[in-house]
Amino acid sequence: MPEVNRRRFLQLAGATTAFTALNASIERAAALPANHRTGSIEDVEHIVVLMQENRSFDHYFGRLRGVRGFGDPRPVTRPDGTSVWHQSDGTKDVLPFRPDLDDLGLAFIQDLPHGWNDGHAAFDRGRYDKWVPSKGSTTMAYLERRDIPFHYALADTFTVCDAYHCSFIGSTDPNRYYMWTGYTGNDGKGGGPVLGNDEAGYSWTTYPERLEEAGVSWKIYQDVGDGLDAQGSWGWIPDAYRGNYGDNSLLYFTQYRNARPGDPLYDKARTGTDARTGEGFFDRLKADVTGGRLPQISWIVAPEAFTEHPNWPANYGAWYIAQVLEALTADPAVWARTALFITYDENDGFFDHLVPPFPPASAAQGRSTVDVGPDVFAGDAGHVAGPYGLGQRVPMLVVSPWSKGGWVCSETFDHTSIIRFMERRFGVHEPNISPWRRTVCGDLTAAFDFSRGDTRPVTLPDTDRYAPPDRLRHPDYVPTPPAHGVLPKQERGLRPARALRYVPSVDATVDAAAGRLTLTFASGPHTGAAFLVTSGNRTDGPWSYTTGAGRTVSDTWNSAYSGGSYDLTVHGPNGFLRAFAGSNRAAGAEVVARHVGDDVELTFTNRGTRTAQLTVTDGYRDRRTTVRVRPGAVLKRVVDLAASKRWYDLTVTSDAESTFVRRFAGHVENGRPGVSDPAIVTE
Repeated sequence: MPEVNRRRFLQLAGATTAFTALNASIERAAALPANHRTGSIEDVEHIVVLMQENRSFDHYFGRLRGVRGFGDPRPVTRPDGTSVWHQSDGTKDVLPFRPDLDDLGLAFIQDLPHGWNDGHAAFDRGRYDKWVPSKGSTTMAYLERRDIPFHYALADTFTVCDAYHCSFIGSTDPNRYYMWTGYTGNDGKGGGPVLGNDEAGYSWTTYPERLEEAGVSWKIYQDVGDGLDAQGSWGWIPDAYRGNYGDNSLLYFTQYRNARPGDPLYDKARTGTDARTGEGFFDRLKADVTGGRLPQISWIVAPEAFTEHPNWPANYGAWYIAQVLEALTADPAVWARTALFITYDENDGFFDHLVPPFPPASAAQGRSTVDVGPDVFAGDAGHVAGPYGLGQRVPMLVVSPWSKGGWVCSETFDHTSIIRFMERRFGVHEPNISPWRRTVCGDLTAAFDFSRGDTRPVTLPDTDRYAPPDRLRHPDYVPTPPAHGVLPKQERGLRPARALRYVPSVDATVDAAAGRLTLTFASGPHTGAAFLVTSGNRTDGPWSYTTGAGRTVSDTWNSAYSGGSYDLTVHGPNGFLRAFAGSNRAAGAEVVARHVGDDVELTFTNRGTRTAQLTVTDGYRDRRTTVRVRPGAVLKRVVDLAASKRWYDLTVTSDAESTFVRRFAGHVENGRPGVSDPAIVTE
């Protein structure tokens, strides 16, 4: 390493008493400078993926400041007017609650149902209203900063993604197949589609095989348990403090099972540390880092007790993550070129409020400009029909020298986004990723700033006390929801936000003669997006719409179904919302919103026979203005968003029609970073 960087590292490593009182190498991860050789993704020479188990985003980070959590000002609402936060148990609504327990981060909270059928029952075709009946009341339990301070400190130090979803509505293995192969055998080849943890042996091509063929180095870091073969249960053993919990899903492919020593599939995927002989979980990883042997791409698989899979404590996982960081920062020159992704394979049964994007199964359920066939399962004797995904949001922490500073990135991602980041860096294409997923999900590059200077050193909490005090599997802790639930608020404060590429729009056209409303969807010229449409006066929704970059798609609703009126709300990425309500009985005023520069431009038209007086209410500035539009006229008004940091929430009503509402909310992207939504409800 350059001498100046070496001196800086030694200064940091011995600088203060506070530093040495903590885990020195963990703070080092935040303090060390980045490799800025090219100022691009080419500066990343090592990609490391640690996929933990079974936690939803709201369950861990619903209270975190500056993310789309419990304080979301625009949650999806149901036809009865309540938000998806209110999940009925049949007699009362259960809202998110923190279990009343000291040291909750070390509690053995119960595991919940998380299979295909119960997942789709909770999802309820996008209605999102059957979580408690399908999962149990613990689904609404959450943790907060005092419970998992290390996880929160990682988010405050590096970059947290608050629109990262698991890939599949269901269990572990299919989600990991998306992460390692781009799909779960959706086309029926090689033993697919796999909808559960069947582990029967599959034969489609995996991404590590493509890396091997392309000459890109890779490796799986794991403990072998009693052996990574059938006799050793592929690392899944009764001793939860050894092995890999069966989470190396490559071992369920016949080409890996049949591999022998000397074959790269064996040497790189079926070897590891052996805790039975006293070898440490991280010895080989650290040796490869310090010995200059860290592959270009690595995956780390934890023993069961450290995966954070309920009922194992969240903070056992914090201890494990800290040890991973200690190993990766053992050589500062290697860490300067390394990106670590920490995520979770699925949400277990824990609730998350953001309804995930999903492909329409038919024209009755929506439209898409790209093929959705590979993402829709037709059903079989044991599994209900439905979309493969996306699944619920799960935590994603991007830990690297290029993602420091406590940022939030709100682009839509899923597990295939990890492969796509690898594609961008090393040029190895994965054909199994479907056109729909490539349209809806990004490639994780938005979470980085390769041109940015280094931030000041920061401090992360010590995790020594989270090392397991024994080697026991303790009984479930089953929390009891409070008798009267209250929606929790988020921590105070904003968070710097990564720049995104979305320029979404949705326009309405009323055909009074035919009694119809048509909506036209667009995600903008730079990237695709998915939109969810719900109705306040119909029961045949919701509907899903996907538009590719530069494309539009339209659909029409006949208001005869709903008594001559319409009431539709559209949700899109990063808090985007459009709402359209009114009557189809007569032509009248219409409003269109567009992002222009750093502001929003509203265009008012009047197809009616009398002057329309429209009132615009600015939800961020609590300000009202009146616009008078003569018959046949077109007026434009620009709303200055400087005071609200390019966020807007504008509601337009009409004096001529009491039910007329147009609402436009979201964030204007201009290629520059911003801040998190100031309207998030905080404590």
